[in-house]
Amino acid sequence: MLNFTYQNPVKLIFGKGTIAQVKDLIPKQTKILMTYGGGSIKKNGVYEQVKAALQGHNVVEFGGIEPNPEYETLLKAVELCKKEKVEFLLAVGGGSVIDGTKFIAAAVHFAGNKWDILDKFAPIQRAIPLGCILTLPATGSEMNGGSVVSRRELEEKRFFISPLVFPQFSILDPETTFSLPNRQTSNGIVDAFVHVTEQYLTYDVNTPLQDRQAEAILMTLIEEGPKVLAHPKDYGARANVMWCATQALNELIGCGVAQDWATHMIGHELTAFYGLDHGQTLAIVLPALLTHQIQPKLKKLVQYGRRIWNCNQGNELEIAKAAIQKTEAFFQSIQVPTKLQDYKIGNEKFEAIAQRIVNRGMKLGEHQAIGQKEIVEILQLCLK
Repeated sequence: MLNFTYQNPVKLIFGKGTIAQVKDLIPKQTKILMTYGGGSIKKNGVYEQVKAALQGHNVVEFGGIEPNPEYETLLKAVELCKKEKVEFLLAVGGGSVIDGTKFIAAAVHFAGNKWDILDKFAPIQRAIPLGCILTLPATGSEMNGGSVVSRRELEEKRFFISPLVFPQFSILDPETTFSLPNRQTSNGIVDAFVHVTEQYLTYDVNTPLQDRQAEAILMTLIEEGPKVLAHPKDYGARANVMWCATQALNELIGCGVAQDWATHMIGHELTAFYGLDHGQTLAIVLPALLTHQIQPKLKKLVQYGRRIWNCNQGNELEIAKAAIQKTEAFFQSIQVPTKLQDYKIGNEKFEAIAQRIVNRGMKLGEHQAIGQKEIVEILQLCLK
């Protein structure tokens, strides 16, 4: 097992009817900026629940945060925070709203060019405290200190991590997810699934507990994911998927293990270049990356194939290939295509994508062995 430090300060409040508890989590004299997305919370009743709970609080609102939160939009919220002297941020929505709110929290008191937070990993000295009310399980952002932000004019998608932007609390009511479109539900399942594989499908460092924790999340997503698509108001299935998504990236299963994240880095570029949903890019890239990296990942792929997919026929290479095929079939079964050709995308920008990753000084994969050549090869495997 590798050395690690683990600390997670988020107070998690889970279950139906829990949104009302937000009134006790933020002092009444605190000025709040409530952030949200395109308005779905006003259609599904969440907005009314939050406003009722915060009656008597001083609340300013900022809506319109995009599914891939835009840097330019978030800067407007930063200016609003300064103007209104906001003291607390409340993100109501999915991972994009939460990620965007984390950037707002970090940027308000940041001296200099705010883009440096994302472009240069500039250290954050101070952040506005924040809390979350989650309505779309996917990113795990409700229980970690990471954030991903897009900048349309540069066709860039960047991330930053800081312990200062862990939410103070996160409220998770599975009933808020009942009205989600299937596309968002499916993307969320893929996102959570790939968060696990990024921390699990690497190489063995003798972490049997972490392995089994990761496998439990994967097996639960495989069992419960199709249920929420077939029966969107199945509270039990929604609750299980929601909890899986949080557990997939609250950093616990990553303790002491080798981690990859190449699928995410390549996927971010597909979103930046083509506008694909984050979950869509992961479903495309993961099977291709696993195929390309089948030898260095062989031992873990065999374990994954045997324990998750009951692949027991043939030699180790055949089991690993079968596991990859089962993974791709699962994504397809929950209505997420797994090839670029499904989106009518060709190979014209592959070199540019690979070059941009390399220009940032990044070598991808758990062995830092995936460079420009390998990225292009992986993308070629994504085609059809």
